[in-house]
Amino acid sequence: MASPDGASGVGSSPEETELSITLTLRMLMHGKVMAGGGLVLLGGKGETVKRIREQSSARITISEGSCPERITTITGSTDAVFRAVSMIAFKLEEDLGAGNDGAAVGRAPVTLRLVIPASQCGSLIGKAGAKIREIRESTGAQVQVAGDLLPNSTERAVTVSGVPDTIIQCVRQICAVILESPPKGATIPYHPGLSLGTILLSANQVRGRSPLG
Repeated sequence: MASPDGASGVGSSPEETELSITLTLRMLMHGKVMAGGGLVLLGGKGETVKRIREQSSARITISEGSCPERITTITGSTDAVFRAVSMIAFKLEEDLGAGNDGAAVGRAPVTLRLVIPASQCGSLIGKAGAKIREIRESTGAQVQVAGDLLPNSTERAVTVSGVPDTIIQCVRQICAVILESPPKGATIPYHPGLSLGTILLSANQVRGRSPLG
């Protein structure tokens, strides 16, 4: 992990140094995870996410909108962010298990989709895929970096799947990489529901041309 504000970290463990770093992690979640029937992260009147905020000490915001996907942003010390991710992963596993009517089918795999600037994905993949292979092997989680950018952005989705314990270790290692490799250039964040058609229509109108040609 990179030391904050140029601190050398002398006399402190890596774990102690990490606590003073502010980390922001963005995750892409399907609407059914956020509210409504099935998997519920928000809970009644947002009580689940409120509990996660309080117990993790992380700041958690959820994007607005009626589109199928939402962006969940988690900000805080690395320790607080990892606690929040842990609670979210175990909550999703709990709700997946509840959907199996108690059948003994083993622990259901949980999937999280992180949203990361494309300029940092090269470091995450590593030379000839060495770094991402190392993360997979050391954590036991499945990790996949999308080849394409998310629509109208300079970010990519990084999908992490496994049981919560492996996901948490995997997210820790991914965050270590992105803290050591800051994004290059300006980042255009992904906003769910902002369609390419809308942008093309706006661009055509600006140029005074009909969208129908």
